[in-house]
Amino acid sequence: MTTSEISPAARRRIRRRKVEQLAVAQAGVVSRSQIYGLGITRGEVRANVRAGRWRAIGRHCVSVHSGPLPEQARWWAAVLEGGPRAFLDGASALIASGLEHYTANKIRVSVPRGAKIRQRGTHIDIRQTRRWSASDVISSGVPRSRPAIAAIRAALWAVSDRQATLLLTMAVQQGLTTPRQLTKEALTVRRDKRRALVHAVILELAGGIRSLNELDVVRGCRERGLPEPDKHVLRRTPSGTYYLDFRWSRWGLVVEVDGIQHAWAENLVADALRHNSIALGSDTVLRLPVLGLRLCPDDFFAQVRRALIDAGWRDLPGVA
Repeated sequence: MTTSEISPAARRRIRRRKVEQLAVAQAGVVSRSQIYGLGITRGEVRANVRAGRWRAIGRHCVSVHSGPLPEQARWWAAVLEGGPRAFLDGASALIASGLEHYTANKIRVSVPRGAKIRQRGTHIDIRQTRRWSASDVISSGVPRSRPAIAAIRAALWAVSDRQATLLLTMAVQQGLTTPRQLTKEALTVRRDKRRALVHAVILELAGGIRSLNELDVVRGCRERGLPEPDKHVLRRTPSGTYYLDFRWSRWGLVVEVDGIQHAWAENLVADALRHNSIALGSDTVLRLPVLGLRLCPDDFFAQVRRALIDAGWRDLPGVA
């Protein structure tokens, strides 16, 4: 059968299949310019949307199914709305690369300086950036900045120093990047109000602190004039080998930071045995729940100070 013998309806179905095949690699989303490039007219697009086969997204995109949009589809729609050189950036890029337990209010998209920003939707934040470079972008899957670059930018764009610290720490903690990679990217930032904070956090991460709670404990000690503890200390006892969160070896004091997972039923017995084993070895063990660290840190650090004083810390020359 020749092309001329194919009915108009059959030709429309063939063109629709081409669009659907293109959409497979883009989580079911295509831009209107991509559709027009396949020979489909604006009228056909409107007809498919009216028929419920496709769904219009924003001003420039179409989903080839009418159901709820999964997260990957929303990422693709945001990038396609931004234009041919757009990519996910900052926290959105980290999430697309696998960052867990963090939610961004808007999908951040970067475009080159001077590019026309075609749409600023409620859930999409498209911004021009002087730092745009094709080498910074991962092209497999949804276009996004590399994790180290994304983490640095997410920290610079965060709404608070706390959020900036959290994003850098989580990116390293979850294995998306390393302190060395962060250092390389941070050195390219010449001027920014948060530049000093970013460098300080990276230095602490390079020193082995791998959670935001640990950062808080060390900083809390510094701010209150307390000696800094050793971190991740290996302790062997008759009942097993443990890594302690913090230990002041000279004064026989241990502080264990309890995240929410420590309250899960399957951890209660193991944590109790660990605590008792360390205490029987003559160390004083203080438990510091994360919630307490957030709500009443002074009360907990006062207990640390008291334990250190009881163990003779104040007896050292030069300690007030």
